[in-house]
Amino acid sequence: MLKRRQLRGFDLKRIADVECLIGVDEAGRGALAGPVAAGAVRVTREFLDSNWVAANARRINDSKQLSAADRDALWMDFEALMAEKRIHAHFGMAEVVEIEQFNILGATKLAMRRALEGIYPPSAFAQKREPDLLATAEELENFQPQVSARILVDGLKLKHFPYPHEGVVHGDARSLCIAMASIIAKVSRDRLIDSFEQEFPRYGFSNHKGYGTEEHREAILKLGRCRHHRATFLRKLMAKRVDPGQLDLLNSGQMMRPRDDRHGGCVAWISTQPRSNLL
Repeated sequence: MLKRRQLRGFDLKRIADVECLIGVDEAGRGALAGPVAAGAVRVTREFLDSNWVAANARRINDSKQLSAADRDALWMDFEALMAEKRIHAHFGMAEVVEIEQFNILGATKLAMRRALEGIYPPSAFAQKREPDLLATAEELENFQPQVSARILVDGLKLKHFPYPHEGVVHGDARSLCIAMASIIAKVSRDRLIDSFEQEFPRYGFSNHKGYGTEEHREAILKLGRCRHHRATFLRKLMAKRVDPGQLDLLNSGQMMRPRDDRHGGCVAWISTQPRSNLL
């Protein structure tokens, strides 16, 4: 209980001089297969002081410390909170081809940007000067002030990232909104990985979610890689194959291409159209 109170207390300190906090976290960064996902959750002081948080904060933790059933139950709660406009939650993903193209750090930032864009565009954080007495009526009508929000990203501060933010080391164990974001990222990615099971049932995706378990590594050594695997993550493992010339379940030129409907969405799985210049 004390730990959960500390999560809320951390956020209350960070929200003192802004209107809202946005927690951001990733899932799948170290996996051998599938996309890297990110979650973003916007909370207000009103929400942090709400009866819901008082009653349920004890259930929220780093997603890795929760059971799948607990994560799914919280996802349902987050959907209800979204419907009531008490929080705003969004997820974003970067596909395998983007991990290969930009490396895992670049792809993680890409997924985080996509998650954040579902809440605010980067331009919302640009410095804006309020119209003065000489401004036209059109300038006064169209003026939109800079958003009053603080973005908290799990881990170290990111370089070359389009959103102003603060890095919080072990943030998913220190901040309530980051822990909530970690659950969004984990559940959205796990549900996508589960869908791989129908296409490639012999790899056991629904069991390991793409991570490098013994079961998964043995399947790769036996079957080769499929189109959902990250080639750059498998170089050492593939060198151990008994028959390196054995064909993979991945034909030449069949790398998984990004799909618009997998790039991101809100908690209710409403997809968004991704931008093309996301790095």
